[in-house]
Amino acid sequence: MSTLENEVTFRKQAEVSQNLEAQFHSSFSDFILITDHRTSKSKSLEQLEASKDADDGTSCCAKYAKNIFRMKTLKRRLPFLTWLPHYNTRDCIGDLIAGFTVGLTVIPQGLAYSGVVGLPPEYGLYGAFMGCFVYVLLGTCKDSTIGSTAVASLMTFQFAQGSWQRSVLLTFLTGIIEILMAIFKLGCLVEFVSGPVSAGFTSAVALIVSTSQMRSMLGVRSEGDSFLATWISMFKDINNARVADTCLGFGCVFLLLAMRSLGKLKIGPKEETRKSSFHRVFNHVIKFLSTSRNASVVILFTLIAMHLDAKGTNPFRLTGEIPKGMPSFSLPPFSIEAQPGNETAGIPPVPGQNFLQMVQSMGYGLVIVPLMALLETMSVCKAFAKGKQIDITQEMIACGVGNIGTSLFSGYRCNGGLARSAVNNASGCRTNMSNLYIGVIVVLALNFLTDYFAFIPKAVLAAIIISAVIFQVQYQVVTPMWRSKRSDLVPGILAFVTCLVLPLEIGIMVAIGVNLLFILYYAARPKVTLEQLETQQGTRFVKITPDRCLIFPSVEFVRNMVLKSGSKSTLPVVIDCTYIYAADYTAAKVISSLVDDFRRRHQKIIFFNLKPSVVSVFEGLNTKLVLCYNTHALNQELRSDDADLNRSVDSLDRTESGNGTSECVSMASTLSLARS
Repeated sequence: MSTLENEVTFRKQAEVSQNLEAQFHSSFSDFILITDHRTSKSKSLEQLEASKDADDGTSCCAKYAKNIFRMKTLKRRLPFLTWLPHYNTRDCIGDLIAGFTVGLTVIPQGLAYSGVVGLPPEYGLYGAFMGCFVYVLLGTCKDSTIGSTAVASLMTFQFAQGSWQRSVLLTFLTGIIEILMAIFKLGCLVEFVSGPVSAGFTSAVALIVSTSQMRSMLGVRSEGDSFLATWISMFKDINNARVADTCLGFGCVFLLLAMRSLGKLKIGPKEETRKSSFHRVFNHVIKFLSTSRNASVVILFTLIAMHLDAKGTNPFRLTGEIPKGMPSFSLPPFSIEAQPGNETAGIPPVPGQNFLQMVQSMGYGLVIVPLMALLETMSVCKAFAKGKQIDITQEMIACGVGNIGTSLFSGYRCNGGLARSAVNNASGCRTNMSNLYIGVIVVLALNFLTDYFAFIPKAVLAAIIISAVIFQVQYQVVTPMWRSKRSDLVPGILAFVTCLVLPLEIGIMVAIGVNLLFILYYAARPKVTLEQLETQQGTRFVKITPDRCLIFPSVEFVRNMVLKSGSKSTLPVVIDCTYIYAADYTAAKVISSLVDDFRRRHQKIIFFNLKPSVVSVFEGLNTKLVLCYNTHALNQELRSDDADLNRSVDSLDRTESGNGTSECVSMASTLSLARS
């Protein structure tokens, strides 16, 4: 704390020599009041500094430009400047191992998630490398990896409806929106999505994605925009289920879950120093097989499918031909050309759309997609933060630039994924450079392995998705929520049910809306404590303590409580404003009316510890308040005559050069009313 702050805040402490703890006694309860406030007539340190800056001739633009090019700002906006100068061989080896391991996971996941979006398999790989490259330079969490996720894929399908043009344009536009959100520091919007709503939404997405992959495992057709509609359509076509694909799909799910559990197996003594070389090698091999289980299963059954296909006895549905090489670098499509359909091949006609029509068809997706992507990315950063501060603004910049870069290579939405990042962390990544190796592996796969991708059974890819998203069903949060606050289950369950029954965008909006209604109701019904206190001199008064700010939903409720308690007796009423940190115009009108009511009844009403910012709001309506900021001043005010009732705020700042015993505004910082 600065010298000026010490002088302004605590210069009156020496004048209050009496024992504050014993000054008041009450037969009801204790309360402690802590304040460091002054009236609006006094200037705080911050106000003095602001006035000094206002007098300075430097323009705001010049200050902003000067701040941008500070080394501290550059390191915050280009995080690689912090860790790259210290990058060493040990970091390189750790990142290379982690990047190779995660790359083996990203390739089959990218191929599989493209099916969730309703696009050909290659689009999953197109969106799996540029985000990684960008995150190396702009990312803040070394464990986070950028790529396709279940949430991003499903939401892209919801708003793009399986069109690659709309999917790529959605990626481009949401990337720009994320950068704008970072510029205007709108990362706080994610705080309006509560934990219960996020858990319900994520659980619903996990079930919807699993349902969308069941058609590949069963070999049936499915239609519908919701969870129930999809299952109903699959049951109608259940007679056409393919036995080979069904057995392969469920078998791969059980195999992947078993390999996931295998990673927990360790042999040898618990102490690392007592383990033999065989124990260490065996444990590392088991761990590698567990973390690379997706790639292992894909390689195994791709070889089996290739062998069966060569003999002409392949019973599985395969992925099919994938274009070889990198996608061309180009701007995203800003229009869709009309294309005729083919009834023989079952291809419906594609109507043409201009840019405005494409944007209109995305609707709420331009807001919901970046919001939920930010929520998912932040959950990854929080999981691996280890107590470090998270820069939400920088993460939005990284994701925004990454998605713009991805759209230039015909990829769809990408953001941080918790499961993939957990593999990166478990594989020993040391810096963001692991993302570079992940992207390189994807690029190599596009150039040299696409001929083999054509033989991957679709049921295997579906099994990979199901075995990954099934653990995103957050049933484990129900019990803690029930024990902590049962009302939080309502928005959580509502988010889960509405996202399953209704289209995803409507479900999440309904859940967020209901959650905000809970918050507004809580703000509109503050807890008000009423106590009857008595000073040591025998002066009795009623103390009323609201526990939160006075804004338009709650001010009438507080006013009625004050009038009701004040009308029952002629005792002075003291409103403890310690917890009132904000007010609005409606509150100012109501408080003005309340003061007039008490004045007409010749009954005192005193505002104790009212913050200067709130005083300025009330003074806007020329409301004359009686303010006290310490117990000594409050004691004097309670003993004063009724003639003093009409004092205004101006009289409360009077005679600072006096002996201090008659001031109703003091700079004391700590005071207490205690039961004797």
